[in-house]
Amino acid sequence: MLPTANDIREKKLYAQMGMTDEEFSMVENILGRLPNYTEIGLFSVMWSEHCSYKNSKPVLRKFPTKGERVLQGPGEGAGVVDIGDGLAVVFKIESHNHPSAVEPYEGAATGVGGILRDIFSMGARPVACLNSLRFGELDNARTKYLFEEVISGIAGYGNIVGVPTVGGEIQFDPCYASNPLVNAMGVGLIKHHGIKKGIATGIGNSVMYVGAATGRDGIHGATFASTELADDSDKSRPDVQAGDPFLEKLLIEAFLEVMKNPAVVGIQDMGAAGLISSSCEMASKGGTGIELYLDTVPQRDKNMTAYDMMLSESQERMLLVVKQGRENEIAEMFAKYDLNAVVVGKVTDDGLMKIFHKGELAAEVPADALAKAAPEYQKPSREAAYYRELNSMDASITVDDFNKTLLGLLAQPTIASKRWVYEQYDFMARANTVVGPGSDSGVIRVAENKAIAMTTDCNSRYVYLDPFVGGKIAVAEAVRNIVASGGVPLAVTDNLNFGSPENPEIFWQIEKSAEGISDACVIFDTPVIGGNVSLYNERGVTAIYPTPIIGMVGLIDDLSHITTQKFKNAGDLIYVIGETFAEFGGSELQKMTHGKIFGAPPNINLNEEKRIADIVLDAIQKNLIASAHDISEGGLAVAIAECLISSDYGKNSFALGAEIFATSDNPTALLFSESQSRFVLSVSPKNAVAFEELAGIKPIGSVTSSGNFSAEINGETLINLPAKIMHDIWGGTIECLINQ
Repeated sequence: MLPTANDIREKKLYAQMGMTDEEFSMVENILGRLPNYTEIGLFSVMWSEHCSYKNSKPVLRKFPTKGERVLQGPGEGAGVVDIGDGLAVVFKIESHNHPSAVEPYEGAATGVGGILRDIFSMGARPVACLNSLRFGELDNARTKYLFEEVISGIAGYGNIVGVPTVGGEIQFDPCYASNPLVNAMGVGLIKHHGIKKGIATGIGNSVMYVGAATGRDGIHGATFASTELADDSDKSRPDVQAGDPFLEKLLIEAFLEVMKNPAVVGIQDMGAAGLISSSCEMASKGGTGIELYLDTVPQRDKNMTAYDMMLSESQERMLLVVKQGRENEIAEMFAKYDLNAVVVGKVTDDGLMKIFHKGELAAEVPADALAKAAPEYQKPSREAAYYRELNSMDASITVDDFNKTLLGLLAQPTIASKRWVYEQYDFMARANTVVGPGSDSGVIRVAENKAIAMTTDCNSRYVYLDPFVGGKIAVAEAVRNIVASGGVPLAVTDNLNFGSPENPEIFWQIEKSAEGISDACVIFDTPVIGGNVSLYNERGVTAIYPTPIIGMVGLIDDLSHITTQKFKNAGDLIYVIGETFAEFGGSELQKMTHGKIFGAPPNINLNEEKRIADIVLDAIQKNLIASAHDISEGGLAVAIAECLISSDYGKNSFALGAEIFATSDNPTALLFSESQSRFVLSVSPKNAVAFEELAGIKPIGSVTSSGNFSAEINGETLINLPAKIMHDIWGGTIECLINQ
């Protein structure tokens, strides 16, 4: 027996669903009566932060969302950007942080499945996946377990579903020990005329359910994602859904065929908040209502209530609106793929969500009230107490043993090769991968002579030390990775991972980083076309570093412009473009030497960043560049080492070396500073004059045939290391730490 409406109010059962007293009163006013148990459940999930963005909407409005290439911005399953010739790229990033903290394999796997459904629900063929992951240090059994299981979950789902995982990033810091971040990005390809939206129009049209049967898994998953993790979070394990990549593969192929049929009016994934989210959002966008008849919903568990079915987050389920009278036609198309498509409701003209179960009206709620009327909060914001204290601290560093320092940096898990990870991924699925994991960007061929580059980026240490500057740097680094691969940056999808917005200092982090991201997106003309907000990433008093992940896609209009970071030929000249300063706040060197971060992060001049990126891209498009790599974690020495030792997926050859010659009043800064707006480039001697006239710089060294990296600064050899030693340390660190 479900609790009565009076029980819900008197016993404050709504509070257990994450609703405040004021929000419950709002629901009473909207309905003109007390809600029943099912109805308050609907409001609680739809008004959760995860679904409504009630705490973050004021921040999200800071982002530029329009541009000449934007065909679909925020508000649908994914954003869509024109890439010419009638083609468009569809992409989005989402988080599955809390589920991955309590059930890492399924949490990560269903994160991949969910983002893929967002892509093909737009009518697009998924062509690539990326991820951005954060973990604690790999020095304890719990973190190793989380790390290995998350990677297995990503690989297990992506490999089976047949979508290549072509890039991503992984960083390690103690603040993520109890709250790992698992952000999954999906990228798809579509023709302009094939774009579909999640909308319910046409009074009398049928609502059809396709995919897996509904079970009790994931009930209140959206609410779970909108609160802090508790110390007993393992008890939340039932909230985590299990995925079926074999079924998802069928869904992809079936839907890409079915959506060509004009009988399909609208389509939406049953993601967070399941059936209620997809149905009420489609109705609200269409200005209509929907009646649902839950007795026809495929059910996996016995004796499910209306509350259970509406809030379940069982995976691999989709909702369609189909023109009246053509339901059998659509069902037959799905039947070819052994998928059941059943009518579960109809579109109405009254703007209401009416839910019937066992012949009775189980809930009656205005669709707009669920989808649009969530309260919006402007949370108090206060500059973090640590901010000025840390920024005033002296972050200068002087290195004595440069060989030892470089090897130590190459062994830092954040810098070290992630080959152990990406070799578990099928990054060549569908045979269109041109550049896979391990370079600045993943690159997928999308037409005979056209490709797209894609990346995920964020240095959360910088964002912690200065959220405004760190937000700008996150976008700038994504731009550098796209440009270094030969791409023109197009647009951004973001995943804002933060602690609790109830803390004014954390809300300040959110606001300032969003301002930085917005400023950068304006300068680079990369509008934000969608994304996700993941708040409450903390356990106890420990919040994660603010981590606004930037997913970016770029266009490569000529396959000959595709560039990688690996040095190509002995005799090529090595150049560094961009200015170096003594900036160590939040750097890998600082963390390695001090065990903590402090000081100011590197400064960034967005106009200078844009100028340098334009020069590099121009040089690439003129075929003057042999290799390109952005200078980021670890500084110039690490960047050159990576260019030298980043072999192509296990074909380890160290015939090449590198030597540089420079003068500097601060050799430590020259080699290890993390100053922004810099690239290391190699150029064939035949192109040197043309490149130097374009860039206005001179070489600092050359690629050799020595199999050795040497750096002579002020006439003194400070670095002299065999490439094989660097490679073995850089390449074996992750596996070594896991097996310890």
